[in-house]
Amino acid sequence: VQLVESGGGLVQTGGSLRLSCAASGITFSDTAMGWYRQPPGMQRELVAFVTTEGQPTYDESMGGRVTTSRDNSKSTVYLQMISLTPEDTGTYYCVTCSGNAFCLPTNWGHGTQVTVSS
Repeated sequence: VQLVESGGGLVQTGGSLRLSCAASGITFSDTAMGWYRQPPGMQRELVAFVTTEGQPTYDESMGGRVTTSRDNSKSTVYLQMISLTPEDTGTYYCVTCSGNAFCLPTNWGHGTQVTVSS
């Protein structure tokens, strides 16, 4: 299984980013996909996940400022983030989820760094 994230970078407060994760080695359409993040010095936390049917679920940590979606034809999942603040700084990871009911990670990408400057 290979999960390759892209789209991270440095952005100013109030800016937006769109992360992508290209998956291989799995039957993508049969796999729920998720996004975790790890702020500096803190534990990893779930941001969002999307079911095999394309139904998203969001953690309250980003207060409605994120949207996740998937494109099965490209085996890619996306995370659109808006109104970013310095508290959103961290490494963002793409994961495969154990199922559609909740996202217990079964595989991790290497992560992409998001830095929000004040």
